[in-house]
Amino acid sequence: MARRTRLGLSLSLALAACAAPERAAPPLDPVLSGREAKQLFGQVEGPSPRPSAVIGGYSGGCLAGAAQLPESGPTWQAMRLSRNRNWAHPAMIDFLTDLSRVAAAQPGWDGLYIGDLSQPRGGPMLTGHRSHQSGLDADIWMRPADRLDLTRAEREQLSSVSMRRARGAFTNDRWSRAHHEILKAAASDARVARIFVFPGAKVRMCAEAEGDRAWLRKIRPWWGHHYHVHVRLHCPGGARDCVAQDPPPPGDGCAEAQDWVDNILDPPPPDPDAPPPEPRPELTMADLPRQCATVLQSP
Repeated sequence: MARRTRLGLSLSLALAACAAPERAAPPLDPVLSGREAKQLFGQVEGPSPRPSAVIGGYSGGCLAGAAQLPESGPTWQAMRLSRNRNWAHPAMIDFLTDLSRVAAAQPGWDGLYIGDLSQPRGGPMLTGHRSHQSGLDADIWMRPADRLDLTRAEREQLSSVSMRRARGAFTNDRWSRAHHEILKAAASDARVARIFVFPGAKVRMCAEAEGDRAWLRKIRPWWGHHYHVHVRLHCPGGARDCVAQDPPPPGDGCAEAQDWVDNILDPPPPDPDAPPPEPRPELTMADLPRQCATVLQSP
């Protein structure tokens, strides 16, 4: 995976003007500026040989000097290896290995199955996520990792399992106390900014939480996220080019999660005057920080 990717002579020429650091860089090449960023970042098979740095935001950035999550470890396995999305900032790799040890201590769990992190140089992906661009997002499967000797082929075929019932208003009978404890451990970690999970799971965790409830603030209800949870880290210390997300609102967020559930069970009537949503435009290189061109064209 780490072998150099040839992006083609035309891309190399287009990027040549962007090789200097941002503070000394000329304006982005007009041909490159209009290119879809996902088409460029999605071709790269290895990381840039630069010090690790998060550039931009979770949904509009890139990653220099990415670290690769090993395909297998004592308490984890990376899934869907053909996607080449098991790259992240070293802080995320450290977090995942730590959390996998917590999971391995739970009944019926040998560790974690870890899904998408980021591409080798971050940036927008060809398919799927809008975020996961800066090496600080990770998808962790809800399925208990009860085998850590899966072959590459098995990791392509095996699927996670859904934990939701009633369109996400409630958990189903696959949900266990282990899920609660793993999510609590993740949310209690100072490196974590927020965790996305389906609304019914948040409401259940609110009902069953004991003692200190501060960690619940980081558990955020969001659509989907019933096959996996999405963990997002804070900007690492000293990451001057990393764009942080606003912190969650004060409080444990349990009333908000209940509102989500109530709207699932009894949705409000549609507004007949509301305009249809406009499709989101694809990000171009001009939409990303200029340093991302340098990251992209590094050997």
